[in-house]
Amino acid sequence: MANKKGIHFEVSERKILLRLMDLAMVYLAIYLLNLYPEFEYIEFNSENIVALILLGIYITIFGTIFELYDLQKASKLDTTFRNIVITTSTVVLFYLLTPVLSPYLPEERIQIVYFYLAIIISILVWRFLYINLIESPRFYKRVLLVGEVSNIEGLVSSLNTSDPNYKIVGFINSEVSTPESVKYKGLKEFDANSFLDVIERERISEVLVASFNSESIIAEVYHDLMLLLERGFKIREYTQVYEELLYRVPIQFVGKDFYKYFPFSRSNENKLYIFFQRAFDIICAIIGLLICLAILPFIFIGNLLGNKGPLFYTQERVGRNGKPFRIIKLRTMVVNAEMDGAKWAKKNDTRVTKFGKFLRRSRLDEIPQFYNVLKGDMSVIGPRPERPFFVNELARIIPFYETRHIIKPGLTGWAQVKTRYGSSVEDSLTKLQYDLYYIKHRSIFLDFNISIKTLSTILYYRGQ
Repeated sequence: MANKKGIHFEVSERKILLRLMDLAMVYLAIYLLNLYPEFEYIEFNSENIVALILLGIYITIFGTIFELYDLQKASKLDTTFRNIVITTSTVVLFYLLTPVLSPYLPEERIQIVYFYLAIIISILVWRFLYINLIESPRFYKRVLLVGEVSNIEGLVSSLNTSDPNYKIVGFINSEVSTPESVKYKGLKEFDANSFLDVIERERISEVLVASFNSESIIAEVYHDLMLLLERGFKIREYTQVYEELLYRVPIQFVGKDFYKYFPFSRSNENKLYIFFQRAFDIICAIIGLLICLAILPFIFIGNLLGNKGPLFYTQERVGRNGKPFRIIKLRTMVVNAEMDGAKWAKKNDTRVTKFGKFLRRSRLDEIPQFYNVLKGDMSVIGPRPERPFFVNELARIIPFYETRHIIKPGLTGWAQVKTRYGSSVEDSLTKLQYDLYYIKHRSIFLDFNISIKTLSTILYYRGQ
């Protein structure tokens, strides 16, 4: 079998490519501007190396905050154009506000406009090429799924929305099929006897094995998998791909060998990491409480007009190792909102006041929790602290739910920035998958990533 796999880019490769080419195009644009004799704002030479590096740092940081490197958004030109304009506007503003490191303002202010337009146009040209070339079908990763029919639908629906370049072409049933067997119509099924022919004919780049019982794999499929492996063909297990593309742990597919899927991050026991995390918590808590004091008069007025009741409220939440504590927040709901008992918060919840909606969307209602962070009940980053009532209910329904309590809850976290506010058991399952991913891969880099995404959530007003 001559394996003619198509050319494709992995997720990490595309993210690196986007960042490097953005910078390359901006520096090329500045170099071309220097060919115009009237442009003197920033010269492309060794004397301005610090200014040029600073520009690259600003583009990288603000490009991340404003989601220029989100692959789903990067595949759409209208969304990309909006994010480029917002990013460039912020970059130029900060660049002008750091005159010690960046060039001094030119006498002719029109040169700032040239500088601004050069950045927008250069990145936009590259992104147009990226969408029409790299994001085109010729660079798709064509995947063949091998697994039990009963589990195919859940995997396909999750993976198809994760990466625009990851295309599941079809599947092969790894179990013995009979006329009475359940059929899945949402994806093309190939005959197990033509496994190797399908690999060549469909130009498959990768085989994804989603069999949850290896003993049930029929002999023909098992033999072909072994043959492909011996030839160096790329075969991966579904949990590896699931975590890589969706950044969450697929607990709904985990069986009795659950211990294989939870090799938790060494950072959970790393004394140096824990020390720096606590130091970061204390610094953020002090800054957060100072900000709270500064804006408290305005919030007090808004509360008088829009909430008409107590400004703060406390509520019991479950902390690390299941230990309860009292959380403090700005009140966003009407007084006695839960007279009939605890209820799920939901979109357009009638219990939320008009001013409370603003506090939630802007995340200002969370600011008093910095007091809990300072006390040590919470961390800045971690799973969202839930109420005992919901924890008890969800722990009975969702496997491994209590596992999220092995670390401190957080003001923000991987689940909070990756998905919407949980308003059902299904939402809670998704959030748990993200929480377990964070616990499993916890690191300074992931914490920094969460911090940047939290800024995006606040700036795009996505709180609920």
